[in-house]
Amino acid sequence: MTDALKRLSDEGVAIWLDDLSRKRITSGNLAELIDQSHVVGVTTNPAIFQKAISGGEGYEQQLTDLATRKVTVEEALRMITTADVRDAADILRPVYDRTDGQDGRVSIEVDPRLAHNTPATIAEAKQLAWLVDRPNTLIKIPATKAGLPAITEVIGKGISVNVTLIFSLERYREVMGAYLAGLEKAKAAGLDISLIHSVASFFVSRVDSEIDKRLDAVGTDEAKALKGKAALANARLAYQAYEEVFSSDRWTALERVGANKQRALWASTGVKDPAYKDTLYVDELVAPNTVNTMPEATLEATADHGQITGDTVRGTYEQARAELDAVAKLGISYDDVVQLLEDEGVEKFAVSWNDLLKSTEAELARLAPTEA
Repeated sequence: MTDALKRLSDEGVAIWLDDLSRKRITSGNLAELIDQSHVVGVTTNPAIFQKAISGGEGYEQQLTDLATRKVTVEEALRMITTADVRDAADILRPVYDRTDGQDGRVSIEVDPRLAHNTPATIAEAKQLAWLVDRPNTLIKIPATKAGLPAITEVIGKGISVNVTLIFSLERYREVMGAYLAGLEKAKAAGLDISLIHSVASFFVSRVDSEIDKRLDAVGTDEAKALKGKAALANARLAYQAYEEVFSSDRWTALERVGANKQRALWASTGVKDPAYKDTLYVDELVAPNTVNTMPEATLEATADHGQITGDTVRGTYEQARAELDAVAKLGISYDDVVQLLEDEGVEKFAVSWNDLLKSTEAELARLAPTEA
């Protein structure tokens, strides 16, 4: 069943699971996926925790204890989520040790409501790193304009970062620049930069969802022929940018003193249009030194019928540029699409976080001991 997953790993694509829950940890399922399905990392986000905690098993005892202590809902939520991330990090620790820190990673996101507040994002990232207290944690910071200086500052303090919600090629270059600036800052502070790792989460399927909708509105045969192409083209050109930045003189100077490349991570790889093959964003985004973080359904689909035929990214740049240009010629603004997706991404995570706060508050009230 896992031949395709093994081939994917052999091609240099790290397979991470885009999901986490306490039941997945305590049942042994996460350990089983690591052992049998080549999973070497885990990503979380507010929507994932909202689903896990609101409808999941295994949280009642901790919620009861927190209710008894009368903690705030924000504190309760952070105690619950960091406990899950800490336990997952412990399960993945052998992978972290075996890969010299590259994989075996678990990501946890700063409060999405802070996405446009640089100082608060920095403070929250430091707090999360301290709370989880595991070397194989990645702190997720969104790639908003306010997030960029936060990325530099947090990397500069020696904290490893997963930069999330990247949609545009321009912003991706800014993210890589922020990472390099952070490494330079850490080096100047005398830190061992070989211990700092980062991934840049470049979102895929949402690009097709938005652009396909606009192509349908255009309605011509030319427009219909471009459906399902923009997301892959965008991601492939992102990898071209990665190759350029991580072969530059600025990078080489850091690499000489032990720096690690910031890997491109393909996020949002579950196919949203049923007309497309469910492994589209796995099969067609195979390139060395990348990460593909998959929902479990995509992981299972890849194991069952994924077609891993080698590198499907390098050598495609000219075609990818032509496809994005063709979309633009139909009057669809790339800049408008990627900004909309960033704004929506931040808003969706904030909504999930607020929903989680409300449901957690209700649970704390339900489980609070009655006053004598």
